[in-house]
Amino acid sequence: MEPPSTLIGKRDAPITLVDLLDWRATEDPARTAFVFLRNGETIDRTIDYTTLRTRARAVAAALEGCATQRALLLFAPGLDYVAAFLGCLYAGVVAVPAYPPDPGRIARTLPRLRAMAASSKPTTVLTTSDFLAAAPSFFEQALEFRSMRWLAVDALEESDATAFHDPVISGDSLAFLQYTSGSTGNPKGVALTHSNVLHNLGRIRDAFEMTESSVSLMWVPPYHDMGLIGGVLAPLAVGIPAYLMSPVDFLLRPMRWLRTIARYRVTVSCAPNFAYDLCVRKSTPEERSALDLSSWRVAGNGAEPLRAETIERFVRAFEPSGFRSDALRPCYGLAEATLLVTMAKARSGGATVAHFDGSSLERGCARPPIAGKASVQLVSSGQAASDLRVVIVDPDSMSPCEAGRVGEVWIAGPSVATGYFAAQEETMLVFDAQLEKERYLRTGDLGFLDGDELFVTGRIKDVIIVRGCNHYPQDIETTVMECHSAMRPGCGAAFAVTIEGEERVIVAQEMDPGRGDPALLLAIARRAILEHHDVPLHAVLLLGPRTIPKTSSGKIQRQACRASYLAGTLETLARWPGSTSK
Repeated sequence: MEPPSTLIGKRDAPITLVDLLDWRATEDPARTAFVFLRNGETIDRTIDYTTLRTRARAVAAALEGCATQRALLLFAPGLDYVAAFLGCLYAGVVAVPAYPPDPGRIARTLPRLRAMAASSKPTTVLTTSDFLAAAPSFFEQALEFRSMRWLAVDALEESDATAFHDPVISGDSLAFLQYTSGSTGNPKGVALTHSNVLHNLGRIRDAFEMTESSVSLMWVPPYHDMGLIGGVLAPLAVGIPAYLMSPVDFLLRPMRWLRTIARYRVTVSCAPNFAYDLCVRKSTPEERSALDLSSWRVAGNGAEPLRAETIERFVRAFEPSGFRSDALRPCYGLAEATLLVTMAKARSGGATVAHFDGSSLERGCARPPIAGKASVQLVSSGQAASDLRVVIVDPDSMSPCEAGRVGEVWIAGPSVATGYFAAQEETMLVFDAQLEKERYLRTGDLGFLDGDELFVTGRIKDVIIVRGCNHYPQDIETTVMECHSAMRPGCGAAFAVTIEGEERVIVAQEMDPGRGDPALLLAIARRAILEHHDVPLHAVLLLGPRTIPKTSSGKIQRQACRASYLAGTLETLARWPGSTSK
C-alpha cells in the first residue's frame, strides 16, 4: 500500500487527518512519531504511532457527544498537547489551539485568550492536571471560563480508548480554528477543513523536499500555524520523526536549536527571521566550530519580514559548521491559506536577493537601481506552491497590476480556508474577492512579482504615506536598529500619526540600558532616519527591553504600539523632542 505522504493530492488520498494517523498506526505501529526535548536538548518523552492513536482516541472518548463543538486547548508545549489536538480531530470536535495565560504577564496574555474564547465559544477546555489545579485563581480574572467543562488530558488512561466511536467526518468537516497573530487587530479564527490542511501538507512536503528519511525539529509554539502545521502535522503526513522543543528553551539559549539539529541529524527545521539573527548574536566562534550542521538540508525562513542582512550573517557565521547557503530557504504564508504559499527553491549561492530603485519603490513601482541613487535590497519569498495562484492586485481598483507594480497579494487554491469563524462580514471582505469569476483571498500584504518570484514589501495597514510616497515601516526600523549596537534587533516599531493635517512619523525602539548614552542614541537615530528616508519625524522614543508589543510569533504589533503611544502608556527611557523617564 502506498504511504499517505505520496497519496496526498491524489484521487485515492486520505480524506481526513484522522485517516493519516490511522494509516501510520496500522502500517508502522512502532515507528517514532514525536520526541519532546527537556530543556531543549535531552529526550524527555517519546511516542510512537500506535500509542499516539490510542491516546488520541482516549481523548475522543472523553469528548463523546461534543462533535462540531469547540474545545479550547491550554497546554505548555509537549506531547499532551499533540494528543489533545489529535483527540479533537478523532471526536469531530473543532480544536482551538491557544496559549495558556502566563501568570507573570497575565495583563498582557489574558485579553487575547478571552477574545479567542468570545469568538469561538468553546464548551470544553482541554489542559493538564497542573493547569487544572491552578484554574480557580484563573477564574477570578476570567469568570466566563468557569462555566466550561474542564478536562485534564494527562489524567486519562489508555484503556479509555476502548469507548471511542468513529466520528462522522469528511474532508469538508471543520478541523480546527487557527487564530491569527493579531499583528494589525484582534485575533480572528481561521476556519480550516481537513481538505485545506491535507492540501497544504502536500505542498509543504514538496517545497521542503521531505522524504521518509527526513528528520524534523520545531521550537516555534504549536499554537502558531508554523509550529502546528509545519512542526506537528507535516511530519505526521510524511511519516518522519519530529523533535519538539519549547520556545522558552530556545529564547533562553538560542544555540540549543542548532545543537539539537547537529546531535539528532535533523534535515528540516524552520523559524522566523529573528531566530537566525539571534543565533549569530548569541554564539561564539568556539561554539560554532563545535557544530556539524551538514545534515540540515532545508532551513525555512518565514513568518515575518525577511532581511538580506540576516541571511548573509547567518550563512557567513555557520558555513564553517557545515551549513550550506542553499539550505536557507525564504518562504511566505499565512493562516488564511493554511500555512505555506510560496517558497524559494534550492539555488546555488542561496536566497534570491535583488536591489530596486528606492524612490520608484516608494511610488509603487519595482524598477532596477539607478546609479548614484539610493536602492532598496529585498529578499524573494520564492515561487507559488503547486495548485496555488498568486496575483498582485490594485487594492483600490480591484484589478490586476501591471508587471512590476506594487499591489496587494491575492491567493487562490485548495489551501485557502473557508473563512473566519462566526464572522460573515469579515469573511466576505477578505475571502470572497473575485477575479475572472474565481474566489481569491485578500492577504492585506503588499508586494510584487518579478517573473514568478514574489517580493513582499509590507502590510497595507502599516504603510506610512508621506507627501504621496509610500514608506515601509520595516525599512525605517532597520535603519534605526543598525545605527548603533545598543539598539535591540527586531525590537522597533515605526508608525504614523496625523499632526496638523500631515502624516508624521513616530519611531519607538528598544535599547539595552547601559550600552550607550540615550541622548546620543536619539541624535544618531534621528540623523540616520533623515539621511536614509527623508521623512518628517514627530518623535523618537527609546524603550527598555521587552516593551514593544509583539504577536505570538514575534511580529511587531505596530498598530498596538501606535495605540499605546497615543494613550501615553509606552514606558520610555528617553525621547526626542524632550527627554523623560518613567
